[in-house]
Amino acid sequence: MQAETPPFWWRPRGWQARLLSPAAAAYARAARWRLDHGERAALDLPVLCVGNFTVGGGGKTPTALAIGAAAQAMGHRPGFLSRGYGRASGGALLVDPAHHTAATVGDEPLLLAALAPTAVAVDRKRGAALLREAGCDLVIMDDGFQSARLAIDYALIVIDAGRGLGNGAVLPAGPLRAAVGDQIRHADALLVVGKGAAGDTAIRLTARAGKPVFEADLLPRAPERLAGRRVLAFAGIADPDKFYRSLRCLGATVVATRDFPDHHVFSDEVLEELAAESERDGLQLVTTRKDAVRLEGGGAAARAFLASVEVLEVELRFSPDSLGARFVRDAFAGYRRRVFG
Repeated sequence: MQAETPPFWWRPRGWQARLLSPAAAAYARAARWRLDHGERAALDLPVLCVGNFTVGGGGKTPTALAIGAAAQAMGHRPGFLSRGYGRASGGALLVDPAHHTAATVGDEPLLLAALAPTAVAVDRKRGAALLREAGCDLVIMDDGFQSARLAIDYALIVIDAGRGLGNGAVLPAGPLRAAVGDQIRHADALLVVGKGAAGDTAIRLTARAGKPVFEADLLPRAPERLAGRRVLAFAGIADPDKFYRSLRCLGATVVATRDFPDHHVFSDEVLEELAAESERDGLQLVTTRKDAVRLEGGGAAARAFLASVEVLEVELRFSPDSLGARFVRDAFAGYRRRVFG
């Protein structure tokens, strides 16, 4: 399970970041070497990677879903490849939404598998082999940009405009997985999701490196369902504040919130507490689709609890809409260059 990120990562650098700077420098050197010299397995399929500069959040999975839908509209057969964070199963397997739960394969793979074949594997090459066997002609990696396990034909980095790069420091002093400049060298483009000034530094550095910058938004489905309602919002995702801001923008009154670590598994006791608080104060329970997926596979008590919860459904929209098709075409073009020179 991925732990909650330290709050100081998302504030201007203070004593904590300075104290951890020697460890961060060592981590940055190792990350640079891996990006520059990692042994990348070459697949006989195009590989489009959706990654981000920082740990957690950013909108990778909604972006991967939007690109997958665009590929299907073009007549392709995309498949998703994920590590499956928080899963109990080992090895490589193809996700079966009818039989697997979030505990078995991870929450994000279940979201992806609702659209197209999805493989979970620490060994990305083995996972990609499962997608080829399933008849896929395009691999869309949800994360894995920094791991340097596969040859990537198109690397799209996603950043949340409202969250940005945090304090701009590398792990463990900050949320960056490697120095921004080192990551940009291996990226093909930056996708900025939402509105806000926090992403300006990444935009400026990417543009300075001659890489294109694109835009998208996460939009709610059926927003009128929550307008004017008093809610208790809870979420076990990387950036719960973004979820709460979205609810307020829809016109909901967020009376209370409960934050949990990313990929959190809810205990029956916690669910009882949430249900009791909502009933006592007359509040509607609201959560994210990612949290709902974990509740659906969490047992009878969790499923009964979910029946009383509103789930905020969102989808990513590119600006312009044709961007998804462009990313797919660029991935196939990159594959042809890799194979034929």
